[in-house]
Amino acid sequence: QVQLVESGGGLVQAGGALRLSCAASGHIFMVNGMAWYRQSPGKEREFVATIYRGGTTTYADSLKGRFTISRDNAKNTVYLQMNALKPEDTGVYYCNAKIVRDDPWSEYDYWGQGTQVTVSS
Repeated sequence: QVQLVESGGGLVQAGGALRLSCAASGHIFMVNGMAWYRQSPGKEREFVATIYRGGTTTYADSLKGRFTISRDNAKNTVYLQMNALKPEDTGVYYCNAKIVRDDPWSEYDYWGQGTQVTVSS
């Protein structure tokens, strides 16, 4: 079994910052791409950012410059530093990871349970 456990969400005032973490654990051979998505009230889940094992990153255009994704391969953990937060950033943030397992050999897609981020105006 593999688990993704997110942490770091909470309530913050507009202009503030939060850092989300997501740790993968369990029967893992290797973690490839890791990403963050979010779902705001009344909207579909949307892409936030992704980071590949070698460190290459991609961001949603609207979030460039405010959000930074990073990872620690030794800890199988991905982070999302969110600065200058706005009320429209409110939502549930989900971690996604592409994980290679050997039972059988393949890459599998996993999601975390989500962590709530609320930005007050």
